[in-house]
Amino acid sequence: MRDKTREHLRTIYLNARNEMLYKKPMFIRTLNANLVHYREIFQEALKQNAASVILVHNHPSGGPEPSQDDLEITKRLTQAGRIMGIEVLDHIIITKNKVFSFKEKKLI
Repeated sequence: MRDKTREHLRTIYLNARNEMLYKKPMFIRTLNANLVHYREIFQEALKQNAASVILVHNHPSGGPEPSQDDLEITKRLTQAGRIMGIEVLDHIIITKNKVFSFKEKKLI
């Protein structure tokens, strides 16, 4: 994902022991649309019987700091996950040379 020219999101699904069950590409951001479908993320979590998820996306140009959209999406997904009993463990943003972790920065 570090070398992609457009923004991609992958979701990693984990069991109760934090072992990876499945990973799935969820969207590609275009110039005009930010297509994060919360329902798709949690439908797959239920299908995989996942206890938690980790979100990973890239910032193809610029730094790893989260945008306002990134902050809002993470907040909404975390809230939805709490309601469903599926924890969002982290949201990681990667660039060519840097990584930003919402958990490490205590934003989750």
